[in-house]
Amino acid sequence: MNTALQEIYNNKVVPDLIEKFNYKNKQEVPKLLKITINRGLGEASNNSKALDKSLEELTLISGQKPIICKSKKAIAGFKIREDIPVGITVNLRRQRMYDFLNKLINLSLPRIRDFRGISSKHFDGRGNYNLGLREQLIFPEIEYDQIDRVRGFDISIVTSANTDEESLALLQGLGMPFYN
Repeated sequence: MNTALQEIYNNKVVPDLIEKFNYKNKQEVPKLLKITINRGLGEASNNSKALDKSLEELTLISGQKPIICKSKKAIAGFKIREDIPVGITVNLRRQRMYDFLNKLINLSLPRIRDFRGISSKHFDGRGNYNLGLREQLIFPEIEYDQIDRVRGFDISIVTSANTDEESLALLQGLGMPFYN
């Protein structure tokens, strides 16, 4: 079952990218590989409710249960002991990845106050895009009354593109609102 975003990719983006970058066949065209959502939880060592609430929020946002990342070694300066939760992460692939990206582009990003687009300067040099969000309230699944504290998270969009220019063209074709 293809979503609207997959249809746009197959019918519009692929031919545009083949024409723009002179690819010899369809297999060379960059595609989305995965979307990773991460949230660091420095406060989880003191407050176990913060971990539970973050797990619940990311599950609602992504449609998939996050993995808890634990510290590998103790760092006294940060008051971190070994093997305590320091973050959570979700890897989205296939259908869930396209559903999440569609929701991010069409519902969530426009809900940011004074939104004019996202920066095109957050590519990593290898065709992947990183986006940091300051609050979880922009997603329609999160209700204002249900949150205990505003927390942000990071979104990494991993593509098969070799250059940032190819990845930018791919994401623009999918409807990502860039301003520069």
